[in-house]
Amino acid sequence: MKRAAALAALLVAAAVLSGPAGATIHPQSSIAGVQLGMTQAEVIAVLGPADSIQTGTNEFGHFTVFRYFRLRVTFQGDVSVTAVKTRRRQERTPHGVGVGSTRAQVLANVLKVKCTKNECHRGRFLPGRRVTVFPLYHGKVTSVLVGFVID
Repeated sequence: MKRAAALAALLVAAAVLSGPAGATIHPQSSIAGVQLGMTQAEVIAVLGPADSIQTGTNEFGHFTVFRYFRLRVTFQGDVSVTAVKTRRRQERTPHGVGVGSTRAQVLANVLKVKCTKNECHRGRFLPGRRVTVFPLYHGKVTSVLVGFVID
């Protein structure tokens, strides 16, 4: 009995100390297992049914947004994922950057990132290109977006 309790405590400690090994933000590619270009069915297979679904039209055409707790998956054109945005603190890059990270941490730990006072980003804002955006408020990341530039 004591051995089982000790093993359980060791497993919990290992999980807490393991850090960002299970990184869920991959700049230019995915967040929470949702990759750019996935279909709606593929997203549901990864995250389950959305908490709510928003549809509408904008200057680029029809869109659908799957809403999960502090996570938004956008399908501009309704065919495949064009953007994923998280405000979840547990979502981190392989080097530990995510919501709550400082501007300095983003600069030090995200390759090819550029920062202004209000945001850090990786990629070029040209149509069809992939970008990763880290908006900043008082020097800290408030959300992370991985997506295609539409216009």
